[in-house]
Amino acid sequence: MAGGQPSMSMPKANSQRAKSQTRRKQPAYALIKDALAKRIRTGGVPAGTVLSESAIATLFGSSRAPVRQAFEQLEHIGLVRRFDGRGVIAGKRKVEPRRIPITPEMLGLTDGPVEAIRSDAWDTLYYELEREVIYRSLFGRFRVSELALARHFRVGRTVARNLLLRAQAIGILEKGAKAHWYVVPLDEDRVRDIFEVRATLEPLLLKSAAVKIPAALLDRMAERLREGIRFRDRIGVAELDAIEGDLHIRCLGYGINREMIEALKRTHCAFVIGKHIQVALTAPQIDSFMDEHLLIIDALRARDGDAAATTLRRHIEWSHSKVAGWIAEFRAINVISRVPYMA
Repeated sequence: MAGGQPSMSMPKANSQRAKSQTRRKQPAYALIKDALAKRIRTGGVPAGTVLSESAIATLFGSSRAPVRQAFEQLEHIGLVRRFDGRGVIAGKRKVEPRRIPITPEMLGLTDGPVEAIRSDAWDTLYYELEREVIYRSLFGRFRVSELALARHFRVGRTVARNLLLRAQAIGILEKGAKAHWYVVPLDEDRVRDIFEVRATLEPLLLKSAAVKIPAALLDRMAERLREGIRFRDRIGVAELDAIEGDLHIRCLGYGINREMIEALKRTHCAFVIGKHIQVALTAPQIDSFMDEHLLIIDALRARDGDAAATTLRRHIEWSHSKVAGWIAEFRAINVISRVPYMA
């Protein structure tokens, strides 16, 4: 999914591009919530300002649904409050509602709507494809038709190919003879091999990265985890991807061995397997991985590389046991239905 942070500093233009790419990994409501929270805290949006769903949706180039979800989370952390009217009131203080025009400048959108909001629809298509690929990988090898996928999602061949390439990057799809796409089977041996590689390489990389990861980045990761734990009954697969990526991709990206980082890319499918199968078996977020991640991030914040590496190795070993159990349960109770783009 998300790319690892390089250990060397990047030119300013590349740094800005990397930040934009990171933003595009987030769901729409999270982008809107983060942007509004920052502007409310800094006074860009004055206390008492009435924020309506329609106005915010227009400025961010989104639908109303993610705005509504962003408002709910902002209300939960006390940055907006409800009143006898449409929308919410900005600020913690109980001041009279102020119906003033909401401008792009107030929200820090001087360059126009956030591009990531418009790409959120493609993320939705990708996660649907990813889910169906993961489910079928547990039952063998399936062929995926790029043309049929494009027709099913009602998109162009280029979009369909990009979705398939994204799945290939984490090791759940591969190209075979005559450039046909195939689901990579996920049997017990492959699961064992994936977690063995991770348990061997990830702790070594994390220990080497411990003193190089910026403190501010670790603080943001810890905040994201605490928020995810608070909202674990509402968090979606996209947010779980971002949280997994914080530790297993971005933190490890500061490790000194670039070959290890490349070798681990084929194991990234392990991050998505558990989440999709959990959702299929029961309500999501039954797993405590966010609590385990927070222990590791807190060790990194204390610059204790040994503790972080030891806890990470134990976390990966526990994850292997849990994922193996979920896969066995899933196979026992599920029969794979047909989708038009797989055979």
